[in-house]
Amino acid sequence: MRLRHIEVFNAVMLTGSVSAAARLINVTQPAVSRTLQHAELQLGFALFRRAKGRLTPTAEAQALYPHIERLFAQLDEVQRLAANLRQADDATQELRILAVMALTHEVLPRALVAFRRKHPKVAIHVEALHTPQIVSALLLREADIGFAFSPVVPPGLTHETLADSRMVCVAPKGLLPPAVVRTGAVDLAALGDVPVIALDARDPVGLSLSQACRDAGVGLQAVVTVQTYHAALAMAQHGLGIALIDGCTALSADAMKVDVLALQPELPVPVRALRPAEGRESVAVRSMLRCVQQVLATPAA
Repeated sequence: MRLRHIEVFNAVMLTGSVSAAARLINVTQPAVSRTLQHAELQLGFALFRRAKGRLTPTAEAQALYPHIERLFAQLDEVQRLAANLRQADDATQELRILAVMALTHEVLPRALVAFRRKHPKVAIHVEALHTPQIVSALLLREADIGFAFSPVVPPGLTHETLADSRMVCVAPKGLLPPAVVRTGAVDLAALGDVPVIALDARDPVGLSLSQACRDAGVGLQAVVTVQTYHAALAMAQHGLGIALIDGCTALSADAMKVDVLALQPELPVPVRALRPAEGRESVAVRSMLRCVQQVLATPAA
C-alpha cells in the first residue's frame, strides 16, 4: 500500500463513508473512491463492503487497521519532533522539566526555589512521569531535561550522574525489633519474614532490588506491588508493610509513623539528568542541574 492508500483507508475506517472521509482529508469523493479501488486492486482483496451508502470493513481490513494506527502514531511523532526542533531555535525563556515522581516531592521543589532566585523570569513546566516516558519525551524534544533513576540511556540522549542515593527500609513503627531499629540499619536477609510493599520489577529500582534478593537468596513476602515509590511509602505509613525505596522518597517519611533504616548491603540508586544529545545546553539547564545537585548533597532541614 502506498502512503496515499493508507491515508484514505484510515479516513474511511474513522468515518465509515466515502463522503465523510473526503471531508476529513479535504479531497473530493471521486478521489477517495478511486484511491480505495486502486488500493484494493494492488492488495488483491476487498477492504470494504458497500451497502446503503455505508462502508463496512472486511476481516482483512480489520486485520490491517491496528498496524495502520501504529503507523499514524509514528507519523504523529515525526510531526511533533519536527515542531519541537523548530521551536528549539527560538530564544524562549522557558524550561521544560520531566522527573520521576520520587524527585517531585522534596528534591525538585527545593531545587526550584533556588533556581527561581537566580532566574525569576524563566517560565517553568514540570511533569512527573515514569522513566520510559521521560526517555521517549526527551527523544521527541518535548522537554529540555529529565531526572530519573538509573535508566538505560538510548542513543540520542546524554546523561550525567548528579548523586548516588541509596535504597532504604521504611518500616511501620513496631514492626521491626527495637534492637534493630536502634542500630539504624537492617540486613536484607532479615526481611524475609515481614510483609513487604514490593516495587514493580520493570522499574529500575525494583529491578535492582530483585537482583539483590536473588544474589542474597532472599524471598520477600510481597503483600502488594506498586509502581511508584511514594505509593510504597504511603502504604508503609499506614502499616501495610515495609517499603524498600530510594533515599529521595524517604525524605518525605513521617517519623511519627515509620522508622527509616539503612539497607544492607548497600544498593545504589544513581540520580541522573538526561538531555537530548544534539541539543544546545542553555544557561537555564546548566543552572537547574547545579540546583538539583546542591539539594541532593544537602540533607533536608
